[in-house]
Amino acid sequence: MTLREALVRATEQLRAAEIENAARDARALLAMAAGIPADRVTLEGAMELADPTLVERLVQRRISREPVSKILGKRLFWGHEFTVSPETLDPRPETETLISTALEIGPVNRFADLGTGTGIIAISLLKEWPKAQAVATDISPSALEVAAANAETLNVQNRLGFHQVHNNNQWLDEDLGCFDLILSNPPYISDAEMTQLSPEVFNHDPHLALTPGGDGMGPYRDIAAQSLAHLKSGGHLMVETGWRQGADVKAIFERAGLTNVQILPDMDKRDRVVQATKP
Repeated sequence: MTLREALVRATEQLRAAEIENAARDARALLAMAAGIPADRVTLEGAMELADPTLVERLVQRRISREPVSKILGKRLFWGHEFTVSPETLDPRPETETLISTALEIGPVNRFADLGTGTGIIAISLLKEWPKAQAVATDISPSALEVAAANAETLNVQNRLGFHQVHNNNQWLDEDLGCFDLILSNPPYISDAEMTQLSPEVFNHDPHLALTPGGDGMGPYRDIAAQSLAHLKSGGHLMVETGWRQGADVKAIFERAGLTNVQILPDMDKRDRVVQATKP
């Protein structure tokens, strides 16, 4: 079977299974099977596949609603390729809003990424700020291993420290010191919203990284309170939120004593980031 024939068949199978972006996903899976970049799949259409059964297995995994990134074990984010695993949240394009917001305040000397997961926030900013130092925290040792591997692959391992917290309500330990900037994309999906998630998310992202339970607002309350002790005067706090949570998170930050609280939209014009300043 040629690559072209396999691509046609895989695309048809994915469309029949009502997979969005079937053609794009088929190209990504074919590229993995053939060992070539995805943008070469069409150009190399005459190539004979060494193992057509591998393609079929990959397509069936996608039909079962396993995300392409989890099948491939990697995800492109902010122009860099990151390893992902079953123990980490699949990075979302919306999180790039957090990166662009941080870049607007300019380079900082030291920052923290709370609930780092794959490390995309800390690593992306360190690539933009070559003189910065950072600390990334997470409750999951498996996620920290993935983040550390990504840091080494992208050559920022000497500027990024990792710290495991041991309590769902503890985002910063006392010995971590102070920062110019604290960022987080915490779990924020409420119990009620969990049942509405797609199978790709519900079945393949760790629930610990998706929901804190209850109304989904617990992490924002904890992060607001704990960040005050770890931000330098004039330092910034930035968090990603659900698109309907901006006003509530803004109120939490203001009650905590943070100032200049702003709600910022993502590329789809939906509330996505809340930022604030320590007086």
